[in-house]
Amino acid sequence: MISVGNLHWGGTGKTPLTAAIAAHLRDRGLAVCILSRGYAGKGRGARVVSVGGGPLLGPKVAGDEPVLLAGELPGVAVVVGADRWHAGQQALQRLEPAPDLFVLDDGFSHLALRRDLNLVAFPAADPFGGGRLPLGGRLREPLASIARASAVLLTGLTSEDSEAGAALAEALRPYSFAGPGFSSMTVPGRPRWIGGGHDDPPAGLPVFLVSGIARPDSFTAAVRNLGYEIAGELRFPDHHSYPPPSLQQIATAWKASGAAAVLTTSKDRVKLLGRLSAPLAELPVRAEPEEAFWKWLDGEVDLLRRPCF
Repeated sequence: MISVGNLHWGGTGKTPLTAAIAAHLRDRGLAVCILSRGYAGKGRGARVVSVGGGPLLGPKVAGDEPVLLAGELPGVAVVVGADRWHAGQQALQRLEPAPDLFVLDDGFSHLALRRDLNLVAFPAADPFGGGRLPLGGRLREPLASIARASAVLLTGLTSEDSEAGAALAEALRPYSFAGPGFSSMTVPGRPRWIGGGHDDPPAGLPVFLVSGIARPDSFTAAVRNLGYEIAGELRFPDHHSYPPPSLQQIATAWKASGAAAVLTTSKDRVKLLGRLSAPLAELPVRAEPEEAFWKWLDGEVDLLRRPCF
């Protein structure tokens, strides 16, 4: 089992990193299953979100991030459940083929499960989260917890920096971290219309931004850097469910802005799809860890899969 997690309260780029790792392992020929708690989902027990062919459940039942991962990762199963040991057992019994390897999404603090590799994401915009737990800081665990990590990744970089990850690892040595550090870029794609059938929204188009993520500034900056005119913006709390009053607020603000479309994040798209009268587009993003990380990960996975005699 490979855990991908963080010490921060959101906004670390963990979901794109999880997607990149799961896709890499799938492309190596492994049967991969992502285990998630399904944060904010209302379903109970273990739920199979995807057997590798797209989401079978919606975000209200499964949570927004599992549905997003299920839609972006053909050939990768996604299973959610608050009891992730039970969810994993269900995956082994119900999925065909049975998983060769589990990727535990947001698993660093989920100590009930043994993991073989513990990967921890640190956001480049705020790597140490103030160095404290709330209220004085933005960490969910003390920095000393990093001692149980196998490797750390500095995420959200906008350009290649092969030294940044190593520098992060060195900065964590006083906290008894002994593993390697790597860097990972977050790369925005071109905005695309939801529903397809049209050319991508052209640069210069006036758009109205809607997001419910931990770090909306990064979304706004990415849209601006791609050359779009930002006619207005609404920011909601992370994992916002968009009840009817929020939808009405978006519709009213979009019309008043004169924008040609509502532009949102991929995580928000799964909750807004089919619920707005405005033309809807999304900004996809992907994580691109440095090549040294993939070499390290492949070596570790090979060791895990080596037969024991």
